[in-house]
Amino acid sequence: MNLSEAISAIRSGPRGPRVAAVFDFGGTVVSGFTPAAVPLRVPWRHDSDRALVHTLVNSIRGSRVEGEYERFLQRASHVCAGRTAEELTELGERLFRGTIYGHLYPEAWQLIREHEAAGHTVVLATSLTRFQVLPAARELGVEHVLYTAMATADGVLTGFTEGKPLWRNEKAAAVQRFAAEHGIDPADSYAYADAAPDIPLLESVGHPVAVNPGPRMAMTAGERDWPILTFRPRESARISDFARTAVGFTGLLSGAAFGVASRAATRERRSMADAMIATAADATLRATGVRVRVTGAEYARQPRPAVFLFNHQSQFDMVVLAEVLRSGFTAVVKKEVTANPVFGPLLRFAEATFIDRSDTASAKAALEPVVETLRGGLSIVVAPEGTRSMTPRIGRFKKGAFHIAIAAGVPIIPLVIRNSGEIAWRNSPIVRKGTVDVALLAPIDVSGWNPSAMDAEIERVRQLFVDALRDWPN
Repeated sequence: MNLSEAISAIRSGPRGPRVAAVFDFGGTVVSGFTPAAVPLRVPWRHDSDRALVHTLVNSIRGSRVEGEYERFLQRASHVCAGRTAEELTELGERLFRGTIYGHLYPEAWQLIREHEAAGHTVVLATSLTRFQVLPAARELGVEHVLYTAMATADGVLTGFTEGKPLWRNEKAAAVQRFAAEHGIDPADSYAYADAAPDIPLLESVGHPVAVNPGPRMAMTAGERDWPILTFRPRESARISDFARTAVGFTGLLSGAAFGVASRAATRERRSMADAMIATAADATLRATGVRVRVTGAEYARQPRPAVFLFNHQSQFDMVVLAEVLRSGFTAVVKKEVTANPVFGPLLRFAEATFIDRSDTASAKAALEPVVETLRGGLSIVVAPEGTRSMTPRIGRFKKGAFHIAIAAGVPIIPLVIRNSGEIAWRNSPIVRKGTVDVALLAPIDVSGWNPSAMDAEIERVRQLFVDALRDWPN
């Protein structure tokens, strides 16, 4: 079964919270990987910290045999004993942001979104600890998580588990208890897992799916006619990607310089900025081999001026926006970008507005001139989430962009970006070859909105992004 068939089956199946979608974690939601790159991203103070990090990260790939999981528990008991729960929680957050998020399967994210759209109760069930899985669950928007609990005394880990580990039949039993407590119908429910120890879990539901199965799981799935899904792991950067990125930055800078020079005779800053934006985007895309595919391109030109809202995933979004909008726009960006040696100077030349997100009063004051920018005929682009996301999940929208549009009397135009987070990961400047899809949606008239009571309207705009990413417009 391919992913499209799995999605179709969910959409045509039973709906509502009585249906659960249970996902194993290691090997199913996040791919296997070695901890070799972790020391570069997660600093530690002592050798014991190194052992702890390696234990927590290496075990996430999923245990496919009994002895492997037992060894993890032994190591975890040794390196975690005496640590505070607060310390391990903080470490788990750093591990996720520094390393683990880059190994989440995009296909798992899509399935989770489909189950949520069907009103299903989504559950992560893992034999790992909460320190390893909760940061990912939060980013994925999964509320219910079943995990192996570590015992504590006065906030300090004892080195023992609290109750039985969620391994083999115990994981299946934990899911069954959860189902009974939440009124779940197992016969209509789904479960996704990769390894033989989770065969009892798949046996407990009406819709079992083997994901990237190991040999024994694959054999069982074949015997019982269970669907099999293959997820593609996100690959680490290769030498060709580093070379592509270097050429891309060269193209960006040379294209920008050529664009400015081509309009220098006009002595008009806006004309030079527009030429810089368009030629820099073209040169960067040619150099990197990245293609931008646009739906609803007519809304990129009319109406103007407008406030273009986009979902922000990577540094490459700036190139994508430049390619789609071409001219007649500037941006509202966070103050930290001024330190970027490439985008900082380019954005300053394009008359971007920089805001300090840590200072609310200062940020509001900085936005006031943006209204005059719009009234003067220049459009703006804003990321209403306020920061780049680690997954395609659409976060909560802030109100600033909507207040600006109302004050300036211009429409809002949603600009939905898909796949830029795969071209360039959130915390990485490295560019991979591929295609970025962009969908511009119909302009939204905000003239009748009440600035003091527009939460519902903003949520409807946010839902447009969610719906577009789930069911891409033609």
